[in-house]
Amino acid sequence: MAPTATDARAAGHDSRAEGRSSRAEGGFTALPRWAKEPVPGTGEQVRSVPDGVLAALRVRAGELGVPLGAILLAAHAKVLALLSGDPDVRSGYLVPGRTGPLPFALTVGPGTWRRLVLDARRAEAAVLSSGTGAPSRTGPEAVFAPVGHEVDVPPDGSVLLGVSAGEEGGGLVLRLRHRTDLLDADCAARIGGYHLAALEAIAAGPDAPHDRRNLLSEDELRFQLDGLAGPHRELPDRRFHELFEERVRRHPDAVAMVHRNRCWTYADLNTRANRLARALLAEGLGREETVAVVTERDLHWAAGVLGVLKAGGVYLPVDPGHPPGRIATMLSRADCSYVLTEPDSTTRLDRALATLPGTRRLLVPDITERDTDGTDLGLEIPADRLAYVFFTSGSTGEPKGALCEHAGLLNHLYAKIDDLVIGEGTVVAQTASQCFDISLWQLLAGLLTGGRTLLVEQEAVLDAERFLDRITEGRVNVLQVVPSYLDVILSALERAPRDLPDLRCVSVTGEALRGELVHRWFATGPAVRLVNAYGLTETSDDTNHEVMDRAPATDRIPLGRPIANVHQYVVDENLRPVPLGAPGAIVFSGVCVGRGYVNDAERTRLAYRADPHRPGRRLYRGGDFGRWRPDGKLEFLGRRDAQVKIRGFRVEIGEVEHTLLRVPGVTDCAVVVTGAEAYGRQLAAFCTGEGAATADDLRERLADLLPAYMVPAFFHRLDRLPLTANGKTDRKALTALAEELGPARDSRGAPRTPAERRLAAEWASELGVPPGRIRRDDNFFDLGGTSLTAVRLAVALDRVISPRDLAGRPVLADLARLIDTRTDGNP
Repeated sequence: MAPTATDARAAGHDSRAEGRSSRAEGGFTALPRWAKEPVPGTGEQVRSVPDGVLAALRVRAGELGVPLGAILLAAHAKVLALLSGDPDVRSGYLVPGRTGPLPFALTVGPGTWRRLVLDARRAEAAVLSSGTGAPSRTGPEAVFAPVGHEVDVPPDGSVLLGVSAGEEGGGLVLRLRHRTDLLDADCAARIGGYHLAALEAIAAGPDAPHDRRNLLSEDELRFQLDGLAGPHRELPDRRFHELFEERVRRHPDAVAMVHRNRCWTYADLNTRANRLARALLAEGLGREETVAVVTERDLHWAAGVLGVLKAGGVYLPVDPGHPPGRIATMLSRADCSYVLTEPDSTTRLDRALATLPGTRRLLVPDITERDTDGTDLGLEIPADRLAYVFFTSGSTGEPKGALCEHAGLLNHLYAKIDDLVIGEGTVVAQTASQCFDISLWQLLAGLLTGGRTLLVEQEAVLDAERFLDRITEGRVNVLQVVPSYLDVILSALERAPRDLPDLRCVSVTGEALRGELVHRWFATGPAVRLVNAYGLTETSDDTNHEVMDRAPATDRIPLGRPIANVHQYVVDENLRPVPLGAPGAIVFSGVCVGRGYVNDAERTRLAYRADPHRPGRRLYRGGDFGRWRPDGKLEFLGRRDAQVKIRGFRVEIGEVEHTLLRVPGVTDCAVVVTGAEAYGRQLAAFCTGEGAATADDLRERLADLLPAYMVPAFFHRLDRLPLTANGKTDRKALTALAEELGPARDSRGAPRTPAERRLAAEWASELGVPPGRIRRDDNFFDLGGTSLTAVRLAVALDRVISPRDLAGRPVLADLARLIDTRTDGNP
């Protein structure tokens, strides 16, 4: 496919961190690129202002005491704000008699059209009074010319769009000239339409709020609402477990699930799940009651998930390694009265249940291995019944549980089956933590088609070579990982090339996918399809798939098109679609949207709305910003809030800060993100207070309250937090300080031996720490190391050590001595 103009950004383009707007070089307002078939040259669109509108505008100009040109300029500024997603408009104004445009600035804040026109007049007067000012050297992308003048748009200049007005045949016309390689004729025509709509609004009522006026045509609105939606797919009027039971009847002896050296057939799995479902119902499980499954990722877990669904319960995944306080909070928030677990997963669970005396615990093997009724239950469960609840990080200090229904689950499973090509006999690897929403499709999708699920043990995931061995030996066809782990796999393959003969498709999700990684995959990895998947826990997991059979022409990797039965809109603050190509909030509608957050009416009210475009449908707005591309695919631009992704998990900075404030002696705190934008991100905490708690004390206390991925890598103590001019915590200053400080330091010795020096260099590379800051008695994990960076380190050191070695000897000098014993002192 030929590259679109969206991919070919002009030099100097830089998306803002929030993803909500963008600036061109020199700080000028950037226009969205939209050219389906870029062609060098210049085009022109001419739009006539209706006579009735023109007459009304002349009346309005007299009422407001401004020339007609001020009204035209106000409309132009409104359109630029709409196109850029930024109310602070900075473009070019062509002053008569000058050779080039002068900078023109206007803030298009909330208010009436009257106010906007008067502000535009003042801004215009400021430009005209400057008179002798020099044109900007970098040049604006949009230039406005007053009535009677025209804008020259060279085919290779910085100006993309020139807007002018002139009299023709006794009427007024708008003339839009544009670079055809970046704005095609259809796009220019739409922009002309926005100008006319703004003028019509001013003519109709100057005291109406301009921020409530939609400038898009009915055709564009209908295209965005329907033409960009996922295709319609009729879902069967059965739930996942019923479709699975059909597969059981068709091939009961086929292998359904494999873990280590054990495997269960479809009949084995079905019988055990049925026994668990009957046991839950015998205990009194009611409609849409929550059942927690607290097991490792093993065969008991698989039986537990299916058993809960068959019984009509709501599946709640809980990692048995979570801190007891976290487990108790999740169970309590979800009103969970039933827990399925296994003998080796109860240590922390027991401590959590001690605070929840009404919760009943059932041991999975005690139920599944008894010779009791294992036949199908045949319960009637409607499509809109709740299927599961996944907890994610919450900004208020408490995790929030996203509730999703059976229809959304089934729709997502079919999307995976279609786009990842999962059929009868396909082997799907289950690699993700059970608390990561992608774990569910990895577990279940293959069971709908007569495929097989391979449960990859965590020890293999933490060793790249062992993981590749497991994938090869298990004859895995379909795999999904986070991009940071794909990077690890690629590094291992680049160091020691090997065949992955059965692998047919790899999907990545959970983090933004870098173009560099995609190019490496197709250049040095196996000749395997790559799918960039995007979605939210609240939208039944992935809603977009970008399927790639080759490296794209650019480094910008789109999110892809919506999957079947999913509608997505890119909207403004009032949930109105923004122009095609303009940045805005990504919102979701359709069967994918869940029911809300469990027992959290306020957060549900803020995020879940009625879809104003589709009566009876729910709409979900998260915090992601993006824009549509000319090829009909969605592009991710960033977040609007303090949510980040750490190792693929969503982390609300606010929850970490709230938890830190519960530690005695901490009076104020702020947590910021450090490290590379892509896959090296870590949390750094700054604390104030009179207490003498050390970084180790704080780390240990948070480890009792939060999952490991939410515990900051670095802790720093300050007398007070820096503030911005308006009195808010200066997070930009803290981020810079965190990058400068790295881990808390004291005076320790530099690496001495060759092994220590090599190790220090590799630690610095993997951890993003300046090499000179690594000391011989540094602890890898205290410096911000994680299980994933440990895997990367093992690959970088040619597997002379393993992640398990590093866990047992995390201090640099100790690990270096181990390397010396294995390499005879020649690291």
